[in-house]
Amino acid sequence: MPHDHESYQTIPVGPLGIICLDSCKEMGNMVDAYISRWRKEREHEHASTIAFAGYEKDSYLISAKVPRFGSGEAKGIINETVRGKDLYILVDVCNYNMTYSLCGHTNHMSPDDHYQDLKRIIAAVGGKARRINVIMPFLYESRQHKRTARESLDCALALQELTQMGVENIITFDAHDPRVQNAIPLKGFETIRPTYQFIKALLSKEKDLQIDKDHMMIISPDEGGMGRAVYFANVLGLDLGMFYKRRDYTTIVNGKNPIVAHEFLGSSVEGKDVFIIDDMISSGDSMIDVATELKNRKARRVFLASTFGLFTNGLEKFDKAYEQGIIDRILTTNLIYQTPELLTKPYYINVDMSKYISIIIDKLNHDASVSTLLDPVDRIHRLVNTYKEEQAKAHMNNE
Repeated sequence: MPHDHESYQTIPVGPLGIICLDSCKEMGNMVDAYISRWRKEREHEHASTIAFAGYEKDSYLISAKVPRFGSGEAKGIINETVRGKDLYILVDVCNYNMTYSLCGHTNHMSPDDHYQDLKRIIAAVGGKARRINVIMPFLYESRQHKRTARESLDCALALQELTQMGVENIITFDAHDPRVQNAIPLKGFETIRPTYQFIKALLSKEKDLQIDKDHMMIISPDEGGMGRAVYFANVLGLDLGMFYKRRDYTTIVNGKNPIVAHEFLGSSVEGKDVFIIDDMISSGDSMIDVATELKNRKARRVFLASTFGLFTNGLEKFDKAYEQGIIDRILTTNLIYQTPELLTKPYYINVDMSKYISIIIDKLNHDASVSTLLDPVDRIHRLVNTYKEEQAKAHMNNE
């Protein structure tokens, strides 16, 4: 149960309602179970008042679906009342595992399809909800966040479209460029980095880490991820290294300029465990190239961590890198679809974010501050200190 009890003494914005699109049903069920359990355990002096009517429930999930016609067109349907509710709509725009029939052919759903389904559900609400909040872990079109030529600004357009439809808050994780929120400066927009969850997951699996400057180092695989890596390094008190990509700007391959080489900036990594952090693993070529460079520089162990594991070209290259000793662990979250194959890999660590999302929803429903969730420095320090204390005890017992 969330420990800061005072955050939940305020009156809820409205009765809680959670709509999970089919793209993230599993996550939605876990979130619903957490909130239901917490609210049954929680004590309120005003629990019997009308302001808390319907506060304790077995489930806050609202039945909704998006059926499709044979032509591929669809419509959003909500099967129960949402009038006056504080609605939270969860969608995973990266769930390519979902399919639909298009004129007799099987189509895998693209981010565009999932985004349209989200808008259909918002339209079905019909303005009857007290407040609409969208939780979209992978921000739709966030990779197209700036204009470098005569091209579309899809992410900014999508954010404006959602707010014009009545969305008050948009919650996302590790946005490719947080400055995209400038498109909707008068609406709520939070981009959350799962720093604490990454550290917790790694420490739970690796019991012999020495978290100090002499034995561990944080690595940014490119200049764009420096802010993320700087935060990790400062919180853990470690040194920082960075790679930058030398590209061939005379050619374009698969929509981007090919990388010629990865150049390293930083102190020696020899004999150290290195933790490479990025927002997403797409094809994985860059991550494996960086890991290879670090191994060539005699790094001890290589841990790859990424909020979103897209693995667009499959897992074969990661299997090969693991067998060759180039990588030791890969950590990604369950914020987007994970293949059953990925979950069985010996090198993979699944970072569960369902409890985190549950706390966010629970706090926002009470109009409570989420600042401690956005900057979890104290929790990280407590976690690391506990880890070091356990190591010391284990060392004393062995002696």
